[in-house]
Amino acid sequence: MTTPDKPQMNASRARVYDLVESEWFKNTILGVIIFNAITLGMSTSDYLMDRIGSILSIVDNLVLVIFVAELLLKFYAYRMAFFKSAWNIFDLLVVGLGLMPKQEGLSALRGLRVIRAMRLLSVVPQMRAVVQALLDALPGMGAVIVMISIVFYVFGVMATLMYGTAFPDWFGTLGRSLYSLFQIMTLESWSMGIVRPVMEVFPSAWAFFVPFIIITAFSVLNLFIGLLVNTMQDAVEEETEAEFDNLRQLVRDETDTVDRNVMALMEEVKALREELKLANGKKGG
Repeated sequence: MTTPDKPQMNASRARVYDLVESEWFKNTILGVIIFNAITLGMSTSDYLMDRIGSILSIVDNLVLVIFVAELLLKFYAYRMAFFKSAWNIFDLLVVGLGLMPKQEGLSALRGLRVIRAMRLLSVVPQMRAVVQALLDALPGMGAVIVMISIVFYVFGVMATLMYGTAFPDWFGTLGRSLYSLFQIMTLESWSMGIVRPVMEVFPSAWAFFVPFIIITAFSVLNLFIGLLVNTMQDAVEEETEAEFDNLRQLVRDETDTVDRNVMALMEEVKALREELKLANGKKGG
């Protein structure tokens, strides 16, 4: 997270900065997020709402107050640098959903307050690394998505032309064909649900569906997995390299300090020798 240098802060901001950067403060917020996720799940039970619904409502409001106070403290400590961190903006949007008024038309949006549980992504460093890896993999995924879209379109048109008349519910239009092919790609009831009924009318239909499954379910999806694995591996290697760079810099700094101390000692020894020579010269004279 990008934050202003602490020496540039006044005393009160420095204290708040130390507070929001302290481990116990971060762990406390993490505990509140987990606790809030549990209470939000409890609020979906009619049994619990009939008995402790008022308590859960109070707890929900109290948690919201804690989150708002946390964001205010961070904004006071970081000032405009607060918005330089995408995670801070994410937290602001998530908490902002809970501040929406309790109107009937906005009840669905208020139901999104369960998204607060996703703040775990911004609090836990390991989860932030995973999300960053996913974002870094998006450019590579774009090419795979374009490729699979072309495959879907080609097979969708073919399925509509070949099987649309006999099976209009599955392949009557291009949209229905694409949806049916997506179900087949996920391997959800693809055999007994779609392919075998089609093969009863078109015995050679397997020659169409089997290559489609091999191309999509096995090949293309594995490309997604490979991209994610490579991206996360690169992220780990970059982090390790950064740690090595820090260690090398520390070693260089320590070495420079030792060299300066050695040079200073040599200068002192040289000065002492000169003084001894002068003293001996005076005695000899």
